[in-house]
Amino acid sequence: MKFTTMFKTASALAVVAALTGGAYADDHVHPETGEKLAADQTFTYRLLDGLPTLDPQLNEDVSGSDVIRDLFEGLLNQDAEGNLIPGVAESWEASEGNTVYTFKLRDNAKWSNGDPVTAGDFVYAWRRAADPETASPYAWYMELMSLENGKEVIAGEKDPSELGVEAVDDHTLRVKLTSALPYFPSMVTHATTFPTHQATIEEHGDAWTRPENMVSNGAYVLTEWVLNERTTRERNEMYWNNDATILDKVVTLVINDDNVALTRWRAGELDKTEVPAGQYPALKEEFPDQAHSFPRLCNYYYTFNLSDSGPEAFKDVRVRKALSYAVDRKVITDQVLQGGQFQAYTFTPAATAGFEVPDVDFAGMTQAERDEKAKELLAEAGYGPDNPLEFDMLYNTSEGHKRIAVAISQMWKQKLGVEATLGNMEWKTFLETRGNQDFELARGAWCGDYNEASTFLDLLTTPSGYNDGKYSNEEVDQLMADAKTAENPQENYTRVEQILAEEMPVIPVYHYTGVMMLKDNVKGWPFENVEQNWYSRDLYKVAE
Repeated sequence: MKFTTMFKTASALAVVAALTGGAYADDHVHPETGEKLAADQTFTYRLLDGLPTLDPQLNEDVSGSDVIRDLFEGLLNQDAEGNLIPGVAESWEASEGNTVYTFKLRDNAKWSNGDPVTAGDFVYAWRRAADPETASPYAWYMELMSLENGKEVIAGEKDPSELGVEAVDDHTLRVKLTSALPYFPSMVTHATTFPTHQATIEEHGDAWTRPENMVSNGAYVLTEWVLNERTTRERNEMYWNNDATILDKVVTLVINDDNVALTRWRAGELDKTEVPAGQYPALKEEFPDQAHSFPRLCNYYYTFNLSDSGPEAFKDVRVRKALSYAVDRKVITDQVLQGGQFQAYTFTPAATAGFEVPDVDFAGMTQAERDEKAKELLAEAGYGPDNPLEFDMLYNTSEGHKRIAVAISQMWKQKLGVEATLGNMEWKTFLETRGNQDFELARGAWCGDYNEASTFLDLLTTPSGYNDGKYSNEEVDQLMADAKTAENPQENYTRVEQILAEEMPVIPVYHYTGVMMLKDNVKGWPFENVEQNWYSRDLYKVAE
């Protein structure tokens, strides 16, 4: 996929450009489909955990990104199929062999306080993300984007002002890369790259994301944030395309228990919630038009702590492979989850654009063969009835994660005599514990920041900010570095996946599907977008 030509504003938005915010309420019909609209345009959905932050440059989780995409708008957005469409940038082009990208910003983009959104706002945000003083957990992403001097700025070796991004004028942003990156435009739909309002941050410091302080440029503004309980976002009257927005209000409710959330969905308190593990078949039969399962660009795995603080047993590749082989992935997908998930033997999902799933040895075995090999490997490593392997297994609080952890630990105990002690933590503490290598074996999951295999495989390179197990392999690092400029990076990705299967720094368990309950009066959900970058401004509720 090569981005070397101009892309213009989507014409579909022009259909409603002349309408006012109240026009939908007056007409009670959708301007394009003619559907009768509900009088109350409030969308309420469930979050598993509270949001640690709503700062685009400090956010590191998927749920936070969903909210931030409403509050802030980046250079580019995605449509319902995941294609790139204009955001603050009306057009963009690549030059000098895909090493320089120029974005032309629309002149009617405003902050919620009425200030114009300028190229300088993006320069500020990108420098802020890379600046070591910000301590952004996603600083590494700026290096991944191949921004000129990105690596040096993040390391504190150069000033943030030397980062390869500049405001040519208020409406022209120029980005310089160290190497050609044809998929670069797809990377700027990520929240880390969204603009932030410098004056607001300088005035309020860490409190700038509070509803009373926040100045944002998305289709919605934050009007309520009760930590670990709820958030509310409402229409931003200053948003350049506010006239095309239908939903007036979006509410999130933090509900830690999947089954409680489902009960509240049944009661009509929620428009959307996740399907509890194992309940999709029954719910699909009961609610055929409201239970949904669709491929997602996400993986689910367990990571070994291979750092100096990790268990000595995990330094032995035979132990790691034995534990991975003994996991019956078909039981996890077909009996525990039952939501159409895919068994994983590679780190990268098959849903990834342009990725061909390579053959890896253990994927071709039967489960009986894998089990037999696991017993053999563990015995070779010196573990057995007289010396049982014992370790702690950590996951973040969720009934689904618990069921998977219990199932896997029972497989290990029954087949290998392994004693895995389960432990769970709430999300923020879990992230800190895993990030500090204060664990032995921990759950991991990753949803692609962009639709290309490197968004997954770069995680297991030595410098990755999310390589929490501290796996390090020089060949993997070099292959991934070379893939950025390779004419056919698939060859590199195939080799990396083969190395991962040989060294097993992580246990791939399954590749995601989106499995959710969505009220049938909610329309516009982008089921075909495997990244699931959704925007509340694209949703609407029809009259029942």
